[in-house]
Amino acid sequence: MDLGHYSLGIGDRFGQQGRAQLAALIEAKEQGVTITPVWNKSFREHQIIGTHPNDVRQEADAACRELGWTASYFVDADHVNGETVDLFLPSSDFFTIDIADEIDRTPEDSQMNAFLRRFAPYVGDLRIPGIDQPFRVDREALKSIAAHYLSAIMEAGRIYRHIVHEKQDEFVVEVSMDETDSPQTPVELFFILGVVADAAIPARTFAPKFSGSFNKGVDYVGDVDLFALEFEQDLHVVNHAVEQFNLPKDLKLSVHSGSDKFILYPRIRGCLKTQGAGLHLKTAGTTWLEELIGLAEAGGDGLGMSKAIYRKAYQRIEAISAPYATVIDIEKEQLPSPDTVDTWDSEAYTSRLRHDPNDDRYNKHVRQLLHIGYQIAAEMGDRYLRALKAHEESIAKNVTLNLFERHIKPLFL
Repeated sequence: MDLGHYSLGIGDRFGQQGRAQLAALIEAKEQGVTITPVWNKSFREHQIIGTHPNDVRQEADAACRELGWTASYFVDADHVNGETVDLFLPSSDFFTIDIADEIDRTPEDSQMNAFLRRFAPYVGDLRIPGIDQPFRVDREALKSIAAHYLSAIMEAGRIYRHIVHEKQDEFVVEVSMDETDSPQTPVELFFILGVVADAAIPARTFAPKFSGSFNKGVDYVGDVDLFALEFEQDLHVVNHAVEQFNLPKDLKLSVHSGSDKFILYPRIRGCLKTQGAGLHLKTAGTTWLEELIGLAEAGGDGLGMSKAIYRKAYQRIEAISAPYATVIDIEKEQLPSPDTVDTWDSEAYTSRLRHDPNDDRYNKHVRQLLHIGYQIAAEMGDRYLRALKAHEESIAKNVTLNLFERHIKPLFL
């Protein structure tokens, strides 16, 4: 199960862009960098669109077969928990175990006491190679870490063992803690990984929470220097935890909602190069936006459909925003009215939607609204799918270009 040094979580709401996405990774491979594709789609997205995890498997297999991709690739059960994991067992070979909801659940006394005994040797100055200053660890700090995270890791272990028992095939496991209120400190991450190891979870990727805003489909908002410090320190912590706790040697950080975080890419790239570290980056939702751009760029009925989707998304903004309230920041007063959008030609529409920070017409509020507007397209059913097929050339060009030029090149090439 070779995940490779670099891996990219690629998603496809409607299951039509597998080849176009893979074409970007083939181009990267031809330029000397192999990036493992990991197709992912969450339970929520399957529910909204009416698809099944096996649809993702079929799309990934077909794309790799048709384009001759012979390196590793995976299908991710994205952000699963104990209630949703079973649906993904037959078709997935990568499981992102999301335990954010279990954080701050009080552990049993016996678990707390075992944790304190296990990590008592680390009380004092914790030195992480690569980080200049040691971290002071006392018994109270250990108790606080256990109170926040111990139950969550125990639940991750339970889910992992359930997958092993039911699946009995090899798979990659990621532990995800990114959808929480506060970032984990280097000390917290070190002991979290220690518990991951003690729970016998062979994690290959770990998704921590970072400072700042990682909203869907738009650039990072926050202190870039602080993010870079956190990312650099987390890389050092992962390396030290691997040695201390006998975790998999290729364990690497995973950055979720990583698409379009253009302002961070130079800093991430610099840290990776300096430390020789690997990375897993999830870039799922923007493929759907490139479909919309491709439809609008095609003009005619494609542009008309793109406008119709905007109108309905605008009218239903409160309802379609609710599931994504923590990962979007839409100011409705910054949105043009549907009547205004109806007057736009292809260039006017695409320039507002395409994430080009150098274009003054780009509107991050339009982009976020349409990002969650895939629910409207899903309700169109076969009508939307027929439009994708009719305008496949225009759409595929945009999907491949977006993934390669805006994401892969600045990060990996």
